[in-house]
Amino acid sequence: MKTFIYFLIVCVLVSCQEQPKTNQVKELLLTDISTLIQSVSQLDQLLQDDASTTQIQKQFLSARKKYKQMELFTEYYFPEVSKSINGPAIPEYEENDGLTIPPQGLQVLEAFLFPVYNKESKTELLKELGILTANLKRLERITTSTELTDAHVFDAMRLEVFRIITLGITGFDSPIAQQSIPEAISALQGIQKYDAIYKNEATQEKTSIITNAIKYLESNPDFNRFDRATFIKEYLNPLSSGLYQKQLDLKIPVFKEVRGLRTTAQTLFDKEVFDEEAFSGFPDYKTTEAKANLGKALFNDKILSGDNSRSCASCHHSEKAFTDGEAKAVSFDGKSFVKRNTPTLTNIAFQRVFFSDSRVNYLEDQAIAVITNTTEMHGSLEVAAAKIKKNKGYQKQFENAFPKKEITAFEIKNALASYIRTLSKYDSKFDGYMRQEVAFTRDEKAGFNLFSGKGKCATCHFIPLTNGTVPPNFMKSESEVLGVPGEDGILDSDEGKYNVTRAKIHKYAFKTPTIRNIELTAPYMHNGVFKTLEEVVDFYNEGGGSGLGFDLENQTLPVDKLQLTTLEKKQLVAFMRTLTDKKYQK
Repeated sequence: MKTFIYFLIVCVLVSCQEQPKTNQVKELLLTDISTLIQSVSQLDQLLQDDASTTQIQKQFLSARKKYKQMELFTEYYFPEVSKSINGPAIPEYEENDGLTIPPQGLQVLEAFLFPVYNKESKTELLKELGILTANLKRLERITTSTELTDAHVFDAMRLEVFRIITLGITGFDSPIAQQSIPEAISALQGIQKYDAIYKNEATQEKTSIITNAIKYLESNPDFNRFDRATFIKEYLNPLSSGLYQKQLDLKIPVFKEVRGLRTTAQTLFDKEVFDEEAFSGFPDYKTTEAKANLGKALFNDKILSGDNSRSCASCHHSEKAFTDGEAKAVSFDGKSFVKRNTPTLTNIAFQRVFFSDSRVNYLEDQAIAVITNTTEMHGSLEVAAAKIKKNKGYQKQFENAFPKKEITAFEIKNALASYIRTLSKYDSKFDGYMRQEVAFTRDEKAGFNLFSGKGKCATCHFIPLTNGTVPPNFMKSESEVLGVPGEDGILDSDEGKYNVTRAKIHKYAFKTPTIRNIELTAPYMHNGVFKTLEEVVDFYNEGGGSGLGFDLENQTLPVDKLQLTTLEKKQLVAFMRTLTDKKYQK
């Protein structure tokens, strides 16, 4: 009998070893989901039993850590379900349906439980827990029927490293409880246990990197003092590049897919890590050198305006990172001013929407909107095309750039957009630092740590793009309600995105712009109200519009004061100056 049992155990072990790695990953994932469901159930019971606040908070944090261990796959394979499990605790507007969707999940629960749990909210809290449980069971069902691949498993692990960099250690999804550091430990432990399924000669080295990263987090638990610059450069960048190399060593192919963050990204700071074409949307829009050269010529030619009096370059000066240095640009009539500040064109290709109110989705459409706007260029692409056809030099350029050899509105707008896409190249001191090419000064390093920590800047200006395009998928660009004042010191009357959607949550909302080359693009904000970076930092330090006394119930900027010291403000500005591309540095 003993011999038979021994034989059976050996058979099971052999069977497990021969089981495809993806099956092992799936089994482990389902176990993690089941464990989380049990943890949420325990939280529910504690609430029903009126347990102490300490017990309830402890159980909640335990559940969150369990979620973080499987986050790499839930966010990767089931992003919509994941949003209902751990999405931001703010409403979301569905433009297609015209509906405002209330938030759900762990971050909503966090707002109920921290900093203090009020038992008067028990009924509502239990209701939210019921919704969370239903979503977790839904996750369990769809996971059961989902087929995994080795290539996508490795992609998911690297993207989780990038998620820790951009959302995890910045405090994005633990804004109240401030558990970002311990939850980053859980996220790394999740990568560690799934990576261990794929054993090879380099496994021990990767295990050592993750173990050391976890030890670093454990030794530096203070959120405000945490050295993110060192942690990213010395631990997370080597980890993501190591996972990529391990995939190649195991001869697991890197799948081909055109997306914003290239599938071949070894770190988040690689050169050419972002693909401009993935943001353009259509194959016909593909940028070529001939198109870009033609677009540059058109950009600087007054032929596109209604009376040949101004060009795109009239308001976008190359030496000022393609801004004009004015609070608001002079209007077409030469007397009045346009409604908003002239935005930089450098590095704007890596966005999903354009203009401060997010009213268009592609650079081509932005070009049309500016040219045809009566207060900006008062032109017509059709009229411009007719004029261009008479120019032999342009005729040749259009023939070289476009196979159909046509000169129409499409070719004009595509050429302009192609040129603008070439302005999106990251080559600043910050990029060099993260690639270990240059060193930061003490103040620059401290400034980055403030930017991505205590200052909360990186929770909206996401690293490394520093705009509102949400990592690590980079499929959506966000807007925020800040409460920006006008020149008179009261809330600016421009209602922003609300003018487009008519959704109340978008009243006074404006797209989060890139702050690349920001030292060249003053004055700041959609209305140019702040003349210096120091003024901008002071505005955020006071809690935005709320700190100025504005009654703005839909403000998305945290209303609490940042409590930055005079030195910390200077360090923040020092870091922002490292975002200037080399071509602009004197």
